[in-house]
Order: sequence, then structure tokens, then C-alpha cells
Amino acid sequence: MKFQLLALSAAVAISASATAADLKPAVVFDMGGKFDKSFNEGVYNGVERFKKETGIKYKEFEVTNPAQREQAVRKMAQRKADPVISVGFAQASAVEKASKSFPDTRFTIIDMVVDQPNVQSVVFKEQEGSFLVGMLAALKSESKVVSFVGGMDIPLIRRFNCGYVQGAKYAVSNVEVISNMTGTTPSAWNDPGKGGELAKSQFDRSSDVVFAAAGATGAGVYQAAKDAGKFAIGVDSNQNHLHPGTMLTSMTKQVDIAAYNSFKAAQEGTWEPGINVLGLAEGGVDWALDEHNKDLITPEMKAAVEQAKADIIAGKIVVHDYMADNSCPAMN
Repeated sequence: MKFQLLALSAAVAISASATAADLKPAVVFDMGGKFDKSFNEGVYNGVERFKKETGIKYKEFEVTNPAQREQAVRKMAQRKADPVISVGFAQASAVEKASKSFPDTRFTIIDMVVDQPNVQSVVFKEQEGSFLVGMLAALKSESKVVSFVGGMDIPLIRRFNCGYVQGAKYAVSNVEVISNMTGTTPSAWNDPGKGGELAKSQFDRSSDVVFAAAGATGAGVYQAAKDAGKFAIGVDSNQNHLHPGTMLTSMTKQVDIAAYNSFKAAQEGTWEPGINVLGLAEGGVDWALDEHNKDLITPEMKAAVEQAKADIIAGKIVVHDYMADNSCPAMN
């Protein structure tokens, strides 16, 4: 019996090592590129961590125009890459088509749901993280006017906006929230000039804290805040380091962990299709406190936001999800 167990263990070890050796992961970054200091870069950090830990290299492609998405995802599958990570909601159609054409290839899409038997969908409760940074914005604001700059005007970004408004009004009931979207086409994610203009117009209307959920467009928002002596809030990755003293905090989405886990699970044979929803309770979203912004957050602000975080996790505070019914009661 002991010999049989040893033989079985050896067989399992050989099988696992063979799986690792055969693993050919890939990632398709979306517009803005892997060094966008935001969403794409978060995924990049996750897959780089996997590569450094395991020595397994990955194929990659950076989409520069919408027409490339479907071709890039298909090409990865044709080249026997597995699993293939697709970054962002905009790649949903490409993943759906490729997953049907290549049923033996595993796909992970981050930020959208694709209901196919070989697709893992990772989505986040952005409204919960946005609620927390909305609280911080309102508590920090002297004018009691705060603002939001979104990228492309889509339900996902309105989910950020709605959560932010709820949090701001939870902390300070009479706070005013000004909201603007950059545009209605994918170029809205990569227009720092327009982002800066929107932020300046909000500052002219007394806003002194602005939250940007706009991809690379956010860089213009943050620069405008720095130039005007206002505060800004980063998104997706921890962006506090970009302009220390200006960045009040960042609403983080752990896309790096989602990407790392996809590759790691494939390596270990535990990868599963289906929908993973990550909120505060799962560590999927949060607010960022580090050496770059610790002097901007008072003990009272930290205590208030941490209490709200605990209450959301416990179900005592329910943050309305704009994408549930395309409404935001807090904005009425």
C-alpha cells in the first residue's frame, strides 16, 4: 500500500510538472497599453508576478484600435495559447466568438461576463470601492463640492459614479457632486487633454476633490488637480504615487490578483469557468493608504471609512448597483 501511495504521488507530481511545462499563457491588453498606470498595468503586474515566480513566459498583444480585438484573441488561440486573458469589457464579443471556435482553449475575461463553458469571467463591485473614496472626498472637501470624471459613457463607469455619489452623501448629506463623462467612443479612455479640461471646469464650479474613472484620460485630470491645488482620486491601480500631495487616495481593483490567479490556477490544474464577483468582502476592491497620502487622511477620516467598509461587508450598508437597473437614486 505504501509503495502504491508513493507511486501515485510520483504520478501526480509528474502530471503537474507536465502541465506546467505545457502551459502557454497569453494576455491581450486593451487600448491604453500595458503601461497605462491604471487597469491594463494592473493586469501586467499580475502576469509579471506569475512569470517571475514560475519562470513560465506568456505571449502578449496590446490592442491599439477596436478592430484588433477579435483578431488578437483568435490568433492567441490559434497559436495554442492557454489560458488567454482578455483585458476589459470591450473584449467580450471577441472572447465569445473565440471561445466558441476554440472550445478546448480556456479564456479569462476581466471586467465583463461571457457565458461560455470555457470562459472564466472576473467582475468587481466597483460601487463598493467608489462608495469609500466618495466618503473620503466629501470629508476632505472644504467647499462641500466634489466631482467625478468618467471615461466612456457606459453603465460600468456610471456604476463607479453612482457609488461615489452615495459615499459622498453618506458622509456629508449636503455635499454637491458634479459628474461629467469624457465621451461616447473608445477614444474617451485616452484623452488626457479632455480630462484636464473637464476637471478645470469642475474646479471653476467650486469642486476641490475629483475622482477619475477614465483610464489614461485620468492623467490629465490628476495634472489639472495638481496645477489647481486641488485633490484627485485615482482608480484601478494604486495611483497615489503619481502626484504625492495631490492624490487623496485611489479606488483599487485587484485586477493584478485576478490575472495572477488565472494563470496560477491553470498551472495547478484548478482553473474553473464561471463568474467570479469580487467586492470588499473578497478583497477585490478597496481604498489605498500609503506613504504618499497618509498625511492627507486624518484619523477621523480613516476611522469613518473603515467603519463603513466593515458595515458594507456585514450587509449593514447596501450600496446601490447602477448596473442592476440603470438608475442611481442618490443622484436624484
